Amino acid sequence: MPLRRLYILKLKLTFPSSVATAYTIHSLHVGTHAAAIARKKTWALAISFTISILWRVVSEYAPGIMWDWHWSWWFYRAGWKWIICAESWGWVWEWTPAFIGCGLLVPMNSSASFVGGALLAWAIIGPALVATGKAFGESYSSQYPGYIDYSNMVLSDPIHTPSPEYWMIWPGCLLLLTSSVAEIAANYKTIVTAFSVLLEPAMRRLRLDKGRVYEKEDGFYDPVPEDQQTPWWMWVGGLIASTILTMCVMKYQYGQNPGITLLSIIFAFIFSLVGAECVGRVSVNPVTTLGNFSQLIFGGISKGSGLSPTKNQLNNGLTGMITLAAAEQCSDMLGDLKATHLLGAAPRVQLYAQCFGALISIFLSTAMYVVFSKAYPCINTLSSSSCAFAAPDVKSWRAVSIAVSDSSLPVPLSSGIVALVLGGLVLVCTYVKYRYIPAEKHHWFPNWNAVGIAFVLGPTNTYPVAMLFGSIIAFMWRRRFPNAWFVYGYAVAAGMIAGEGLGGIVDAVLEIAKVSGSVYGTSVGCPMNEYCG
Repeated sequence: MPLRRLYILKLKLTFPSSVATAYTIHSLHVGTHAAAIARKKTWALAISFTISILWRVVSEYAPGIMWDWHWSWWFYRAGWKWIICAESWGWVWEWTPAFIGCGLLVPMNSSASFVGGALLAWAIIGPALVATGKAFGESYSSQYPGYIDYSNMVLSDPIHTPSPEYWMIWPGCLLLLTSSVAEIAANYKTIVTAFSVLLEPAMRRLRLDKGRVYEKEDGFYDPVPEDQQTPWWMWVGGLIASTILTMCVMKYQYGQNPGITLLSIIFAFIFSLVGAECVGRVSVNPVTTLGNFSQLIFGGISKGSGLSPTKNQLNNGLTGMITLAAAEQCSDMLGDLKATHLLGAAPRVQLYAQCFGALISIFLSTAMYVVFSKAYPCINTLSSSSCAFAAPDVKSWRAVSIAVSDSSLPVPLSSGIVALVLGGLVLVCTYVKYRYIPAEKHHWFPNWNAVGIAFVLGPTNTYPVAMLFGSIIAFMWRRRFPNAWFVYGYAVAAGMIAGEGLGGIVDAVLEIAKVSGSVYGTSVGCPMNEYCG
């Protein structure tokens, strides 16, 4: 809550997604044609939401026809044997409303960088690794030579016989790390300003003479009345209570030293400032990267204290999760407060709503995990080569946990070299961008975070391709029919994203009830004539 004054009132960060939300809410209630526009947006949202749910559920019964188009497999069966390599490397078209909807919202630069990263990793570097014997896959079946699994994460000998997916984790992680560090370094003045503004009230009180009143600066003016703001005792009390609760849970549930937990909370605060800065400017929160930073720090601390590798992995994973959760929640809450500020609502009421939502999410997220893990046990199986939920961040976290706890770093030499080269390229590109290129042309430089995500994602290229498809649709829509985009664009995208999410829950329930597509569906269009839903 106190960061609201810093990031929203003083620094006036944009928070693009929150501005879009506030703008949409505002347009539904204000204006001479508000009722008519609201009706159109509501219908667009409802229709796209309904179609997405139905599409997600029905496609489970014919995934090879309605969901995934394994086009290279079809050509392979028609006699073009060489083209099966595209299937092996994950180049499949997927009709996913959620990622197409995301593409409608994100900038073209992000989507193009995402696809560019996928091409670099899974169409250039990956095949080169296999051709030179630096990485290895496993044949799906001797009946179909050339159809290879490159996506497993078995770590029996990760240095000498890594899978391409494991090999790619290290360049991907370093891309994420260096891109975030480079952006922060390039904007160091903003970071310094942020800390100086944060400390300004305390320093002013130290210099305050008795009876002398200081007026707020114009840039720090708060339009919200005092009785609608959040009193200091409310957020300070919540901070103290949550800190004590976290220390107790970590101590008695996982055996972690309370001092380590307290130190991780301090680091979480620092990294939260970085996460909030990123979301406020570009609407992207590199929480995995921030968590990996924390893992590296506390993995070294645990190793120095003589903990066993297994205990070290648990500790650095937990401290990393504290950082991730803090950065995620900080940016989310500041985004909500940005929308609240634009709509003229009370921050205190928003805090109540956030607390209520957070309380519900504790039980809801746990329940959703239980449902999905029961319906799709593959999400808890490391060696699974095909799963409805790839969870690339989990693989990255596990790899970093092992790396910082092992006596020798389990990173293939070639992977480490490529990671350093790409990391250096990111630093050079970022320096050139901010030093020599005007701000209005920065969008011509790749989004290195998106490139890194493509590396970590594995040979699952359906998502970047679908997002680029959505971005192209949005670009043409805005260019040809700007008024229609203004009315329907965000509503359609929101309906598509929410619809697929709810459809996935319905699919999980059907899977548990044994009436899903895996039981009654068809494998037509799927590789090896096996159900691919």
